[in-house]
Amino acid sequence: MKQWMKPTRVESISFLTFMPFLGTLLNYLLFGARLFGDYRVWLFSFPVVVAQALLSWWLHIMVMHWLRIRFPDIRQTSLRLVLLGLAHITLISLTYLSLFYGYDALHFLGYALDRDALNNALYIGVGLTMIATTMWEADYTLKQWKDSVTEKEKLEQLTIRHEFETLKSQVNPHFLFNCFNTLSSLISEDRHQAEVFLDELSKVYRYLLRNNEDGLSSLATEIKFIESYYQLLQTRHGSAVELKIETDRKYDGYLLPSLTLQLLVENAVKHNVLSRNKPLLIDIFTTAGNKLVVSNTLQARTVKGPSNGIGLDNIKAKYELLNLTGFQVLQDRKSFSVVLPLIWNRVNEQPFITMES
Repeated sequence: MKQWMKPTRVESISFLTFMPFLGTLLNYLLFGARLFGDYRVWLFSFPVVVAQALLSWWLHIMVMHWLRIRFPDIRQTSLRLVLLGLAHITLISLTYLSLFYGYDALHFLGYALDRDALNNALYIGVGLTMIATTMWEADYTLKQWKDSVTEKEKLEQLTIRHEFETLKSQVNPHFLFNCFNTLSSLISEDRHQAEVFLDELSKVYRYLLRNNEDGLSSLATEIKFIESYYQLLQTRHGSAVELKIETDRKYDGYLLPSLTLQLLVENAVKHNVLSRNKPLLIDIFTTAGNKLVVSNTLQARTVKGPSNGIGLDNIKAKYELLNLTGFQVLQDRKSFSVVLPLIWNRVNEQPFITMES
């Protein structure tokens, strides 16, 4: 059986609800008080009425479903409902006319046609059908609305996912852009250090490729990565960069956008003066309210190096796509800080993948 020919649950329940009442009422209109004293009415006529009502109901359902397929557009709703009303009235009229005239022609259980009873049956039948149709249409409209909301949500999720993927794709070129600049400088300054830097870079980048597959990472994973990335920075800058990490272990399983810490630390190194006499101090710590703070001493470069404009905007855009508030950038004369809201994670995180794996 085709899907459009199958009644829905609401349609089936409505038939089972109305049928006992309707069957009794029709037999009363047909036989009057005999309904209460003649067992043959219940034994023979009631099953006939139920069988005919079942066939009529199924035809109503098929016509209604077909019209929904034939006129699916919301702008066609009025036309569909008019045609549906005409179809229901026609089917009800044919059903009751065939029942009353058929009983009369066959003298079924001694029945003789009563036109007043037939008219009453038609009025009641049309009224009950309109009530049932209203229920069916309400159920159909609600389902269509839910489907449209679901579809809208899916489209929004796809859009967000696409935008998030675009933001993720910006991170790797940004990382390479800065690392290649550093490597270029090292080659001319110290070839041995350039080799060490390249070796560390390959390990870090291998992890970066793996970790950036996911949109979110646990704080513990991000901390592990930034500790490895710090080793890369020390290969290039030595004691000119100092990293201090103080995070509460209870936040280890909380989430944040992948590679956020790497972007912030990288930006701090890129935009500030580094020297062994006055090292750049970078602090990463958690605060109450599920917040992570990345702060660095402010010793801005007078001459800015090459930049592709990625960094804070990338992180901010990710939080906006996640519909999370609390991202802040704070700056005074001595320090530059970024406040990151941490995301509660209900799923246990997988263990950190080591750099050598």
